[in-house]
Amino acid sequence: MKICVTAAGECIDAEMDTRFGRCPYFVIVDSETMDLNAIKNPAASTSGGAGIQAAQSIADKEINVLLTGKVGPNAFPILSAAGIKVMAGASGSVADAVKQYKEGLLQETSAPTAEAHASMAASGRGMGGRGSSGGSGRGTGNNSGFNK
Repeated sequence: MKICVTAAGECIDAEMDTRFGRCPYFVIVDSETMDLNAIKNPAASTSGGAGIQAAQSIADKEINVLLTGKVGPNAFPILSAAGIKVMAGASGSVADAVKQYKEGLLQETSAPTAEAHASMAASGRGMGGRGSSGGSGRGTGNNSGFNK
């Protein structure tokens, strides 16, 4: 069985990264032999659509299980269509996450575990479409040369 772990590095001892679309690496581990293959996430530094691109990049790798923290609503259907089970709750290193899966300590998710980001939030959908500053803290103090 092939298990894909979102990771900060390329090795079995690398820390797991809980971000699916923006993780630096996907470490693919054979659960029987513990052989691994690390691939760089091509979507890690894209300006938008990272989840979709990340899902597409692993969909054809014959992966059975994905161990990650959060998967958004655009990536989740692609992973499901590829037959990849998404497991939540893993932590620690890549090796720790695989061990947790093998011991049955993780739960399969049947829906996205994160809200939409970036382009959807900018259009007013997802995340409420509102700013968070509340307007406080403006108009006090010295302008230090501004508006002169």
